[in-house]
Amino acid sequence: MAGGGVMWVEKHRPAKLSEVVGQAEAIGSIRALLERPAEMPHLMFSGSAGVGKTTTALCIARQVLGDHMRDHLLELNASDERGIGMVRDKVKRFSNYAAFADVPFKIIILDEADEMTADAQTALRRTIEDAARVCRFILVANNISKIIDPIQSRCAVFKFTAIPKGDLVAHLGRLAKAEKVAADRKSLEEIYDQAEGDLRHAINILQAAAATGSGKVTADNIRAAAGLARADSVEGVVKAAMGGNLAKAREGMVELVKVYGMSESDFLKYACGAVYRAAPPNMGEVLEAMAKYDYRILAGSSPEIQLTAMLAELGRLGASR
Repeated sequence: MAGGGVMWVEKHRPAKLSEVVGQAEAIGSIRALLERPAEMPHLMFSGSAGVGKTTTALCIARQVLGDHMRDHLLELNASDERGIGMVRDKVKRFSNYAAFADVPFKIIILDEADEMTADAQTALRRTIEDAARVCRFILVANNISKIIDPIQSRCAVFKFTAIPKGDLVAHLGRLAKAEKVAADRKSLEEIYDQAEGDLRHAINILQAAAATGSGKVTADNIRAAAGLARADSVEGVVKAAMGGNLAKAREGMVELVKVYGMSESDFLKYACGAVYRAAPPNMGEVLEAMAKYDYRILAGSSPEIQLTAMLAELGRLGASR
């Protein structure tokens, strides 16, 4: 059935810089830098979710490292709950020996760098300095204002913007044709309205709509798919948490935030609505707990850790009903 099987986001992920959608200015500057790859500085990509930051980083690694990419690329998530110590240890091991003679350096992609605390970023700055002889860092961040100045000053910074409507709709049209899905322009524009410039989310909506519509994409099943990927999915996460299945709840939360690009604030908003609909007898306690974790995230704590802790507390509150 259309829409089934592998995720289209991964299946159709660009492999070359020329294939990246909607970032002509940034990609043009990056391609100019790569004319002399040995002189490439550390890079920082900032911008909202689903606009091509990590994809561009991988395209650069593929172009610079070629056949040696597997042994010369290290991908890390800087917000990993194991902390900066884990990042430092992995970077140190990775940079202990020089790259092969036919590649200029190794590459380290550090995703979600803006989720690190100021102390962790200070430690990371030293790590970047120590590894610079044999490595280049590509830091990926949604919010550059949360990155300390000493790290920003060591990188060439590129800002990625929301994908323009024309580029996003055209790309979805090519993808629909490749997947043999019937979708007119009006339907693809409806996906753009739902995704708000987030290409990853747009592709996920297209795939879900194609699956529910048996290969035909319409405005109705797009709206159904978008809603399903949002409110209904979060409701399932909340039910799993309050039912005591933390592992299932966390897996669902991580998928929505990391894969579908749902913001933490939207996740909390939909979770709040799910609690209202479920109307547990201790609803006041549940909502108070959610407000506490919302505040912690706004104050700068790691969203993934805080949302996981919130789900664990929902499990405790669910068991006490």
